[in-house]
Amino acid sequence: MRRKTPVFLLIVLLMLAYPLTASAASSTFITNGNTSSKQIALTFDDGSDGTNIGRILSILDRENTIATFFLTGKGTDNHPASIRSIAGAGHEIANHSYSHPDFTTLSTTGINNELTRAEETIRRAIGKEISPLFRAPFGAVNDRVLQVVGDAGYAHTIHWDVDTLDWKGLSTTEVYNRIMDNVTAGSIILMHTGAGASGTPGAIERAIPELKRQGYTFTTVSGILSLDTSGTTHTVQAGDTLYSLARTYNTTVDTLTSLNNITDVTNIQVGQVLMLPGTEGGGDGSGSGNGDSYTVKPGDTLYSISKSFGVSVSAMAEANNISNPAYIRVGQQLTVPGTTSSSSYTVQAGDNMYRIALTHGVTLSDLARVNSIAPPYLIFPGQRLTIPN
Repeated sequence: MRRKTPVFLLIVLLMLAYPLTASAASSTFITNGNTSSKQIALTFDDGSDGTNIGRILSILDRENTIATFFLTGKGTDNHPASIRSIAGAGHEIANHSYSHPDFTTLSTTGINNELTRAEETIRRAIGKEISPLFRAPFGAVNDRVLQVVGDAGYAHTIHWDVDTLDWKGLSTTEVYNRIMDNVTAGSIILMHTGAGASGTPGAIERAIPELKRQGYTFTTVSGILSLDTSGTTHTVQAGDTLYSLARTYNTTVDTLTSLNNITDVTNIQVGQVLMLPGTEGGGDGSGSGNGDSYTVKPGDTLYSISKSFGVSVSAMAEANNISNPAYIRVGQQLTVPGTTSSSSYTVQAGDNMYRIALTHGVTLSDLARVNSIAPPYLIFPGQRLTIPN
């Protein structure tokens, strides 16, 4: 008589053949930076109209101030040129969903669709990956939402501790007062770019100089949370494993799991965006001392690089044999024509003109003036640029 395999044994064999995977860690809900230094982060949520983006960017540029923009996919579809201006200016860009629904009312599939569609839409518009940060529409989250968002690769869900309520149509003075009355070390300040927040541009025009006078400095959300933004990203493809990715990018599985808040090395999903550690040769920002090269970073443009080093875009293009100045790659090594009085700096992922200026002890306006920076072209991190003294 034929013996039957016990059901329990079959279950064990199936479990061995197909290991069970655990969910990634829940996204961490953040309201402010844990710092005693007087650093603050200005954040702007962009919806469907983006009416005030131009004015906001102009003020931030004039004040040499960096910020984080949480973008919706629908807004990006509606005003892509404005979104590219945000990216070109070097500000941090993060996910605010595609259509701005209340995530607590969505299914798991609905949440993932909103995140993925927004990410893909923004990536197409700006030509690079966005920051792995998420802000919930209306600030509405619960434990389930945080788990699903964490599973999707967004380790941090960013809230705020200073709500300007600018979307209610408050006046410039009212928005200004809400900032100044509530700001503290590590504050994350919530504002909006739409027509409804008509008081916001005037408020930040007044608030930024006053906050500087009081000793505050400005950074991105990633900066205030001391997140590592020196690496690049990889979108998981079918067949990828953490082991194969570690080999591909010359790193370790432990490093990838730590960087991406992964608790189960068998659980990565197709379409998930993984942060990668910086690669060798990327530079440490100290400069080579030769004054002849620069490594392109996210947010860089040939125009901004040229302006930073006091050379023309045409000279940069000629020196590097670039036929299309609108296209350079993150990590590309560029030769910067100039004199030996210049120093060099290797652009890291997440760098922008403001950060470069701050690092080298010059103002953003000086960098812009010296380098004749005009509307930005598309370039990417990893390039090496020379910076004039």
